[in-house]
Parts: sequence; structure tokens; C-alpha cells
Amino acid sequence: MLNYRQLHYFWVVAKTGSIVRACEQLNLTPQTISGQISLLEQTFGIALFQRVGRQLELTEAGRQALPYAEQMFQTGNELEAMLRAQPNEQQILFRVGVADVVPKSIVYRLIAPTMELSEPIRITCREDKLERLLADLAIQRLDLVISDSPMPTHLDIKGYSQKLGECGISFFATQALADRHRGVFPQCLQGAPLLIPGAETVVRSRLLRWFAEQQIQPKIIGEFDDSALMQAFGQSGSGIFIAPSVIADEVVRQYGVALIGQTEAVTESFYAISVERKVKHPGIVAITEGARRELFTALP
Repeated sequence: MLNYRQLHYFWVVAKTGSIVRACEQLNLTPQTISGQISLLEQTFGIALFQRVGRQLELTEAGRQALPYAEQMFQTGNELEAMLRAQPNEQQILFRVGVADVVPKSIVYRLIAPTMELSEPIRITCREDKLERLLADLAIQRLDLVISDSPMPTHLDIKGYSQKLGECGISFFATQALADRHRGVFPQCLQGAPLLIPGAETVVRSRLLRWFAEQQIQPKIIGEFDDSALMQAFGQSGSGIFIAPSVIADEVVRQYGVALIGQTEAVTESFYAISVERKVKHPGIVAITEGARRELFTALP
């Protein structure tokens, strides 16, 4: 059986990078920590660490074990915080998974209504690939997953998708780059340096198909799964970039860029995926109602 104390020592050493720093954090002797980790390794007949010079590095088995230990002790910390809370201070825990392709500004504006609930709520957000988030949703490690696509049909996971809204896309660039590509939109994008969303995003294929229909060939110089990173490159003047039109004003203010044009022929959609067909969690209700009432007001 797994010894959780030994696993905890392994986790702290892996996170701090050395037994010495782990000793300082745990207030234990090096002999105690190294001895307990050795017992853990003997139990399963594997090595979790290896010495490289004077450094202690994770073995392949150690690297595979670390994410599991991370999840276990993060959940344990959440449990401890919940149990320590006084009855009159009990918070509703709201665990939200966010697909890493969803723009951060959209995520914030979707989740923001939960902060105005009358019930005290504690939000934990985790960003990851959609399939890993849905796996955690299935075993109730998450209450909700926010994605740019509905529940995939090929996954054997019970889940229900609610469309929060959709909007067109807008094109942005620094003023200097926008001045070099003046003209009628979207023809002004012909040959222009372009930053586009990565292959895992839904909007990418729609965008490329639209360019083909318009007979426009921009010069694609970068692809990004992370929209914030794409916007940072766009802010530096590396290329023209896109963002959902619903946050166009915010992008202009935040990054100091110019709006080149907008189209409703290419849309981005956003979904709330949960295991409940009839949503009861107040956090999910706040997100779905807030999205339709305030963020995506143009939707019927």
C-alpha cells in the first residue's frame, strides 16, 4: 500500500530541488527524508531520483509520479482549508478547468459574475488540454470546463455542453504595421505578416477557410495555442493578430494596438461543459446567465 508520508517527502524534495531545502521546509533531518524516500523506492522496486554530479534529478519514473503527487497534495490542501473553515465562514468550492486555447480575457469575463454571488465562493482555476480536463471532470475533480468546442463525441465521458455564446473575430496590429497595410479590409491582409491560433483551436480552420474563400494569402509567421502569447508578439509589432470581437475594445486599450478590421464570417464559440444536464451549482449558473446577459448580448 502507498505510504502517503513517504510520498509527501518525495513530492517536497522534487518541488524544492534538493534534500537540504526539503529539510528546511519540513523541519526534518536529511537522514529521515532520504531514508523514507528509499523505503518508498524499495516498496515499488524503482528509483525516483538519480544523482547527476552534485545535483539530484528525477528519473523517468519520478517524472511520471510527480504530477499524481501534485494533484493529491493540492486536493489535500483544499480539503484542509475547507475543514478548518468555521461553520459561518463556509465557502462554496468552485473548481473550473479552462482549455488552454481559450483567451484569458474571455475566461475572466465569463467567471467574473461568480465573484458577485451572495454565497461566499472560493474559485480554483486550472488550465490544461481539453481531454485531460474532461477526464478530471468525469471523476468530479472539476465542476466545470470552459472550452472553445462542445463535448467531443469520441470520448467515453458523460458530460453536457452549454453554449455560452459566439462572436466574430477582429484583426489588430501596432499602428506602424497597420499603416504599412492600409487599404480595403480584408484585401489589405494580402501578403501581410500574420500570427494565427494553433492547430488545436477551432477558430484556426475557420480562419484559413475564410482566407481561401476571399482569395487572400497572408504571410503566416507564427502559430500560438496561447492567445496571450500571440497578443504579446502582436504588441511587439511582429505581425497582425486576431482576437474575439467581443473583447476588441479591451485588446486595443491593453496592448496599445490599432483595430484593422472585423468579420462575422469567422466566429469563435465558447462552451460550459459539466456532468449535470440540469445545472445546480451557483457558480455555473452565474457563468451561463452572465455570459448570455452581459458578454454575448447579441445572441438570440
